[in-house]
Amino acid sequence: MTNHEFYMDLALKNAGAMKGQTDPNPLVGAVIVNDNRVVGIGAHLKAGEPHAEIHALRMAGEKAKGGTIYVTLEPCSHYGRTGPCAVALVEAGIKKVVIATLDPNPVVAGNGVKILKDAGIEVVVGVREAESNRMNEVFNKFIVQKTPFVTMKAGSTLDGKIATHTSDSKWITAEEARLDVHQLRNENMAILVGINTVIKDNPELTARIPNGRNPLRVILDSTLKIPLDAKVVTDKLAPTWIFTSEQYDTEKQNRLEDLGIKVFQTNGSNRVCPEQVVRILGENLISSVFIEGGGAVHASFLEKKLIDKVVLYFAPKLIGGTNAPTFLEGTGIEKMRDAVELTDCSFTPIGKDFKFIGYPKYNF
Repeated sequence: MTNHEFYMDLALKNAGAMKGQTDPNPLVGAVIVNDNRVVGIGAHLKAGEPHAEIHALRMAGEKAKGGTIYVTLEPCSHYGRTGPCAVALVEAGIKKVVIATLDPNPVVAGNGVKILKDAGIEVVVGVREAESNRMNEVFNKFIVQKTPFVTMKAGSTLDGKIATHTSDSKWITAEEARLDVHQLRNENMAILVGINTVIKDNPELTARIPNGRNPLRVILDSTLKIPLDAKVVTDKLAPTWIFTSEQYDTEKQNRLEDLGIKVFQTNGSNRVCPEQVVRILGENLISSVFIEGGGAVHASFLEKKLIDKVVLYFAPKLIGGTNAPTFLEGTGIEKMRDAVELTDCSFTPIGKDFKFIGYPKYNF
């Protein structure tokens, strides 16, 4: 491991610790080194607050002059809610800037590097680039496409079942896996389920971890049959948005809106249009969505190529049964060559269970 990699790893670690706090902004960490000693360190904490470079500069003070800064994302070059970090680095007398990856934001897109080089500062780009890009997979999509990064999650038996044929599903996975799911809820801006999940389980859809952030709750309900006493309607633990179709109940909409629930109509004739759901969420600056629906909901998004990441928790159990629900249903593909391939996969133990992560590659 080189010195560049060592210090960039430290910056990445500090950036990653803020996951779930900065959206829709990226995760960014910075480390300032002078005379082979760390003199400043920082991370971006929250949208609208100072960036990682500024926190590191404030800690370093005069020791920043002549030093090297390691930053996980290209320093910004524009005035937003904060000033341009590239200019602040120039003014602080930084001698060298080591960057993991360039900023995909069209407003920045190399302009930060240009400011630094024009000031005579040495710039190195590409140290731990892959790690930085993976850490900011949500931001990298949202800032370019203006639609949220969508993760599909399911907990199932090894034969793909999410419940028995009698709809009994508590519990398929053990406590460690369930706790990990709550962490993922905390890291995402919205959680999405179908109306059948609400009616069957009456869930809270919250992140039950210390200091956790409850995500926006998104319900797909084509006719607005959600019970008015459902927890997601009455508990006020997080905002709830309902997406419906052209066949929705207008009187029920008025009653829901009186209770503080937002209702969005999509142009599906008798079902919710997934494309419109992600478009509307993006327009409202929701950069990440965590789908915990049943097989039909999962299939509706996968068939439209809207799933960016798949997280599956497999319990070493077998249920069987033709009528037992699976985590992916719908019509399905016709030809094996059209199967959705999952790439960049990992498979790790978590308690008694196994956690799988993969990224869809669409062949249809």
